[in-house]
Amino acid sequence: MIRCLPLICVMVAGVVQADPMFEDITDRVPKHQYTGGWEHFVGGGVSVFDCSNDGLPDIVAAGGASPMILLKNVSDNGEIAFEPMASLGDLTGVTGAYPIDMDGDAVLDLYVMRVGPDRVLRGGPDCSFDDVTERWGIPQTDQWTTAFTAWWDAGAQFPTLAVGHYVDRANPEGPFGTCDTHTILSPSAGNTPSYTAETLGPGYCTLSMLAAQDARGVMSLRISNDRHYYLTGGTEQLWDMSERRFLGPDDGFPAVSLWGMGIASRDLTGDGRDELMLTSMGDQLMQIAQQDGTYVNAPYDIGTYAHIPYLKGDGRPSTGWHATFGDVNNDALPDLFIAKGNVDQMPGMAMRDPNNLLVQGSNGRFTETGEHAGIADVARSRGAGLADFDGDGLLDLVVVNRRAPMRLYQNMTQGAGNAASVQLQGAGGNRFAIGARVSISAGDMQHSQQVTIGGGHAGAVALPLHFGLGAADKAQVSVRWPDGSQSDGFTVKAGETLTIRQAD
Repeated sequence: MIRCLPLICVMVAGVVQADPMFEDITDRVPKHQYTGGWEHFVGGGVSVFDCSNDGLPDIVAAGGASPMILLKNVSDNGEIAFEPMASLGDLTGVTGAYPIDMDGDAVLDLYVMRVGPDRVLRGGPDCSFDDVTERWGIPQTDQWTTAFTAWWDAGAQFPTLAVGHYVDRANPEGPFGTCDTHTILSPSAGNTPSYTAETLGPGYCTLSMLAAQDARGVMSLRISNDRHYYLTGGTEQLWDMSERRFLGPDDGFPAVSLWGMGIASRDLTGDGRDELMLTSMGDQLMQIAQQDGTYVNAPYDIGTYAHIPYLKGDGRPSTGWHATFGDVNNDALPDLFIAKGNVDQMPGMAMRDPNNLLVQGSNGRFTETGEHAGIADVARSRGAGLADFDGDGLLDLVVVNRRAPMRLYQNMTQGAGNAASVQLQGAGGNRFAIGARVSISAGDMQHSQQVTIGGGHAGAVALPLHFGLGAADKAQVSVRWPDGSQSDGFTVKAGETLTIRQAD
């Protein structure tokens, strides 16, 4: 059955309507927090990926003035546990890191964003890493990196990287009105990664970037910017990769100006087009993809604007950072987590600003469940990740906080629906099939997800795609690969991870 709100229709799932519930198990991870002065007001990302190739998600978290940390997942028999690894060294000044297979060996590397020269760490066996920044020709600048995304051009062996910078720290007129430019790193010909840099401007103090198919079905670069520093004249940006230009109102993309912090992307309607969630200070803006390839702002009563804290005692506007979609109760309706927290001591914004857990109902509306679910922390949260850390089919949660301990929550939802995962193995150098879209269907339920690198706020999840199935015990799966070819006829059973390989 299909039910519609203004501008958005949803595929009604099965009868599963479990209330999400999380248990705070922060005592099972080493103490870690994101620290530093004004250059670390932003950043604080966390990424989740399997660096040990044992099927259990591991964690890398930025530290700011403190060293970044790598935690290996050593969970056993449903008991979530992590141990610190020393393979990253004592790298400081880190705002975030993104997992990416840069050399096509099917092992995830790390692009490390910093206040100062970025680093690239090549992944090896059992969460070992080797600094290959100079070997792979990554340009070294003293810029303030706060955003990252990547994609594979047609036929390319190695990825193209987009790096977003915040305020130009070298400009004596700053910080206000001194936004830095973006950098496009294009791979050179050869058998090993090597890059040349190109400046992409103007820049408007970028805090998130995402290379993905837009509402037109075309790969483009979405850039979210912080108007706190660009003051006037700036907007959110959409760069067309093939035409190599920014799109504007004449292209059907009207100017949007907000305190852009993070980007989340997910197909909420089953039409193969991703909706967008843009976090900000004040309203969090969801944009609904339309059949004509444009976006419209979601209606207010959809429940995603989350503009003030839901806990009593502080009615000032909220500040949103990392946003991520994930089906936390496996009812086949993607939910939305938003990390919240004051930049530092901004008096006009809420200080007691709890994280949001917005659960989608069968009518397409989202309902705040953060307090009931047990994740209403009021620390200055920044990055976050939803991932199944113990392999029970439920998405758990990790959150990095500024000057407060990183928190870990285990999903303990009773009566949740079924779930399954899909892992893609791409051809050529794009071994993780970045740019592919996975679609599933079961009865009248249809959903899809893109495989991307980027978005969020300074970090992301690089794991098999998780799909809640509701009451269904299996689903049909199809894949549109990055080159446009199609693979159909797969079935995934509840509780399984289906691996699909692209033909060479």
